[in-house]
Amino acid sequence: MNGLAAAIAIALAAFGAAIGNGLVISKAIESMARQPEMENKIRTTMFLGVGLIEAIPIMAVVIAFILVFR
Repeated sequence: MNGLAAAIAIALAAFGAAIGNGLVISKAIESMARQPEMENKIRTTMFLGVGLIEAIPIMAVVIAFILVFR
């Protein structure tokens, strides 16, 4: 039962990260289209945001493994 709960937690974290990444990237592309001269700064900020968003599912996987294998 713990394995199932861990799998659901990981799936929800991955789903949330996918939605978050999609929103960040779509808004970054929209911003680059509106202000092409700011493309480098927007891209850098986008990659930082995507990296922070991806940290959440990684932490969910680690916590789920800790809870399952403890």
